Amino acid sequence: MPEPLIVLPPGLDEQRGLGPDWARWLDGLPRRFRDVLDDWALRRDGDDLWHGFCSLVAPVLTDDGTRAVLKVAFDEDDESLHEALALQQWQGRGTVRLLRADPHRRAMLLERLERRDLRELEESEACAVVASLYAEIHVPAPPQLAELASFVGRWLDDLAAQPRDIPIPSRYREQALSLGRDLLADHPAAGRMIHGDLHYENVLAAPADTEPERGAWLVIDPKPMSGDPHYEPAPMLWNRYDELAGDVRAGLRRRFHALVDGAGLDEDRARDWVVVRMVLNANWSVQDAQRAGRDLDAEEREWITRCIAISKAVQD
Repeated sequence: MPEPLIVLPPGLDEQRGLGPDWARWLDGLPRRFRDVLDDWALRRDGDDLWHGFCSLVAPVLTDDGTRAVLKVAFDEDDESLHEALALQQWQGRGTVRLLRADPHRRAMLLERLERRDLRELEESEACAVVASLYAEIHVPAPPQLAELASFVGRWLDDLAAQPRDIPIPSRYREQALSLGRDLLADHPAAGRMIHGDLHYENVLAAPADTEPERGAWLVIDPKPMSGDPHYEPAPMLWNRYDELAGDVRAGLRRRFHALVDGAGLDEDRARDWVVVRMVLNANWSVQDAQRAGRDLDAEEREWITRCIAISKAVQD
């Protein structure tokens, strides 16, 4: 008997407001999810349904009783297009293991990790874990991976085309454009596999029976690209931001240096990438409001303020 159709979590279903491509995918997702379960002889293991911004994940059991998770991603998300390829390339060294994949349906069967992430560790410990994981994942990239430069170049063009009165200080906008172009023109570390969104919640605890050489913490949910490893640290700064009580600038700089020093990254190059990424993040909020034909809401304004604060903190 086929699995019943799932009911999408509200937090994922609300993404249909982002446009017709999202609505089409979400409308077809329950049937696609069931079809993959049936085709791969998987059984739901409980009623849990987890989701990110553009994917749905559920714990499952294989026909031999192996505990795993099934992940189905939005088929228009270019950044995660080669997630399965990257996981196959890493072969579980510092990352979750890929058990099976169907790129056409953007479906992956993954080993099941613990539901504990790096938010449970004190900040310095968490940064040390991530710095050590950089060394595991920044291996030579396969030729099929999209290049970081192809994404960043497009994002910089979007920023340059914005009117002068957008709510991003012109100093930081011009700095990000200049630094971004320079980084793309001079990329000695290009050609390494990078995660693209490596932060506290994208590192989960390994199961108790995991081989010791794989480590106690494993990376999930890459947005894999071929590019410069110095691109990586920024998400570790904007996540867990609310925990930076008191001297926020000092806290941000402490995190930044823990990551850079722990991973042996070039401080100046990593700093430049943080500035570029934070200004691009701010511009994406501006673009969201522009596409919807509305003013920025309070949450978007707060996010832009945070982006500029991080850019400023790593430089002062």
